[in-house]
Amino acid sequence: METAWPEVKLRGWSCRSRAGKKRSSQLEKEVATLSEKIHHLDDMLKSQQRKVRHMIEQLQNSKSVIQKKQAELQELQELVSYLEDENLEMHDRIEHLIEAQVSPGGGARARSNLTLGPAVESSPF
Repeated sequence: METAWPEVKLRGWSCRSRAGKKRSSQLEKEVATLSEKIHHLDDMLKSQQRKVRHMIEQLQNSKSVIQKKQAELQELQELVSYLEDENLEMHDRIEHLIEAQVSPGGGARARSNLTLGPAVESSPF
């Protein structure tokens, strides 16, 4: 019986060896599949990172454009404010001139006093 036992044991090893080879083969296939998946996911991640960087760059460019437009808008608002002040001043001068012309004795004299030049010449723009 002793001789039969090692024979069975050897058969067990050979069976385990075949099962081990089969399992090893399965694991190698699984490793290959997982490696492909990892490579694919890595490519997807790199692609997403490029897209995010591009979006950040676009956002920064948009912010820059907005800041420039805001500066231009501020300049235009200041110009409008200045021109509105000038317009009010001109209206006041015209009203003063009209009042001087309408009042008795001031017709010709008031007309010669009308000067619009300094208000226009003082423009900072």
